[in-house]
Amino acid sequence: MFKLSRPARLALHVANLVVIAVILLPLAAVLIGSVQSEKALQADTRRVLPLEVIPDNFVVILTQGEQKGRIFEQNTYLPDNIKKFYRAFGNSLIVSASVTILTLLFGALSAYTIARLRYRWTLFLLQANIVSRFVPAIVLMIPLYIVMRSLGQINSLSGVIVAETGFLLPYAILILAPYFDSIPAELEEAARIDGCTRLRAFVHIVLPLATPALAACGVIMFIVSWHELLIPLILNARPDFMTLPVVIASLVGDVFVFFNLMMAICLLALLPTVILVILLQKYIVEGLAAGAVKG
Repeated sequence: MFKLSRPARLALHVANLVVIAVILLPLAAVLIGSVQSEKALQADTRRVLPLEVIPDNFVVILTQGEQKGRIFEQNTYLPDNIKKFYRAFGNSLIVSASVTILTLLFGALSAYTIARLRYRWTLFLLQANIVSRFVPAIVLMIPLYIVMRSLGQINSLSGVIVAETGFLLPYAILILAPYFDSIPAELEEAARIDGCTRLRAFVHIVLPLATPALAACGVIMFIVSWHELLIPLILNARPDFMTLPVVIASLVGDVFVFFNLMMAICLLALLPTVILVILLQKYIVEGLAAGAVKG
């Protein structure tokens, strides 16, 4: 086995630290801004340490503006969408969970078909999935809006779920197909000899073996759907159907820009994805690593 020299390992560790710093520094800036007032935040934009550390931004968000705290005691204006925080949080959970389940369901079936059934059209399906991702999403927004309007899915969570599932399904197929291909076909053949149908062998043999890949794919789909802004923004105009990214974007107005509230909501919005990754970290690493090595 090839073994790296000590200087090479040191260089890799330094490179890893640099990458981690690049990823975490913006998050540190968001954390610092979320515990300051807008006045303190704008007083010196180059200051590293905050002038003050106060929880008022989180209080305003979690109480939906009923308790303004010291920051907003002289400013009676608050964006109306702050009052929809819990509704938007619930909408994001419904959309992300539904999109993840549907994407895993249809993605697993399509990926298994590509991995096991060596037909000419299966290869074409995989190539079409790859090519479809070359098209920028913004180009498809007007046709998407027209189609959803004709189906009566404007200003509804179901329309957002269907649209996001369609956009994320190719990614799920590309992630799962190599892993399914790495599972020995002899296991399914043995099950079919014992009387299982192909579908039953898929459910009882292949899916349990593919749990790490499904977990990794599910987490990725949930995170992408949770942070999706464009599709909910285009399809939903009513506040009752807004998701968290739309609420954050709405804090940028013509007159006011609530940077401190935006940063606080961003931190609160990160919690579900962070918790999910922590809980499924073992399966995520195993699924991605196994798919990369075996595929």
